[in-house]
Amino acid sequence: MYRAGLGSLRVCKPSILFINRVFPPDRGATGRCLYDLAARFASHGWRVSVLACGAPDAPSDAPEGVGVTRAGNRIGGSAAGGLGYLSALRRLHHAASRMPRHDLVVTMTDPPMLAVLGPLLGRRWGCGVIHWSHDLYPDLFPVIGVRLPWPALSLLRRAATAALRRCDAVIAIGSCMADRLSDQGIPAQRIVTIPNWSDPVIRPIPREGNPVRAALGLGGRFTVAYSGNFGLAHPMDAVLDAAFSLAVSAPDIAMLLIGEGRGLPRVRRAVERNAPKNLRLLPLQPSGTLAASLGAADLHLAVMDRRAEGMLVPSKVAGALAAGRPCILLGPTGSAAARMLVENRCGTVLDPDDGEGLAAAIQSHARDTAFHRAACERARATAASWSVDRAADAFLNVAVSVVRTASGGETARPSAPSRCMTVGGG
Repeated sequence: MYRAGLGSLRVCKPSILFINRVFPPDRGATGRCLYDLAARFASHGWRVSVLACGAPDAPSDAPEGVGVTRAGNRIGGSAAGGLGYLSALRRLHHAASRMPRHDLVVTMTDPPMLAVLGPLLGRRWGCGVIHWSHDLYPDLFPVIGVRLPWPALSLLRRAATAALRRCDAVIAIGSCMADRLSDQGIPAQRIVTIPNWSDPVIRPIPREGNPVRAALGLGGRFTVAYSGNFGLAHPMDAVLDAAFSLAVSAPDIAMLLIGEGRGLPRVRRAVERNAPKNLRLLPLQPSGTLAASLGAADLHLAVMDRRAEGMLVPSKVAGALAAGRPCILLGPTGSAAARMLVENRCGTVLDPDDGEGLAAAIQSHARDTAFHRAACERARATAASWSVDRAADAFLNVAVSVVRTASGGETARPSAPSRCMTVGGG
């Protein structure tokens, strides 16, 4: 439908507005995904605008054909009581209300509750509305430590659900999230599952000659890495327990903890207190060295709070597979990321508290080279089955359908079978 329908839409160059708190050069996984998708919409003839936080005169790393508007200085979401989230939402709402009409508005989930802005703009402009759900708020608030009185949380849930029901389509990044949205009363025919993709700069890099591996002096040591955000929805106790255990039982196995986030100070204190010689803490790696950084490890780890099933999909899994490395997920078995690893036999899923099991699984990879090599091959094959271009085609399908519906040219909504687009995604 997209291939046939896009030609007629190109004549009038439909306009699309993406709204998200961060956009490159800002850090953040949602901003990187938005960059990739906006670039592909522009290359297909759409007039693309992005509204993000940040100083109005701040430089933006925008792809060709994408205009970026900044809504004011960004305030992080870690402020007590979620005041940072509220401030960012207010700034984006104020800036959006002053922008010219667009044919389609796509809201994301940073800051939380941004979904409520889409239907407001849709009613004001008479345009189509899509919500691109990367995280399910406000359900995720208790998991990440945002404590709200029950009446307030209940009120936010009702507001979020009401807003999502008014959207023309809701994009879920995993089948587990799609199921949760459906359970909350979002019409199933409006939910479309389009998994996120790995950063296009990530590719398999052999151990031999890897500059990051050489710089770290890893030599021939089997290396395990956790790379990414140390978020409050990513409990690290089992990872640390496994590292401390391996420091005694298998000191030749090296472990790297790479990244930043609100959970990092606690991890740093534990590492400094135990001082294991096999474990190193490293800062978040720049995009230019991301492929080499991920390729420096032989095996990757991802963690996910069991309560967060269906509320988020860890991007670390897709990044590891794109680097040609298997991944061990400490998280709920019902998550889309867990199912992908198990079904494609490119990783293992363990209970989030199973440090002993994690240590044993790491040693299985380190000691059985044939087993590990086969897992690496399956990781590469799984990653190759899904890409940003395939995801963009799926998203464009939905966008064309929504714009036509909003303009009165068609009555069809995104169909339920679209929820089956889960190949290679988290």
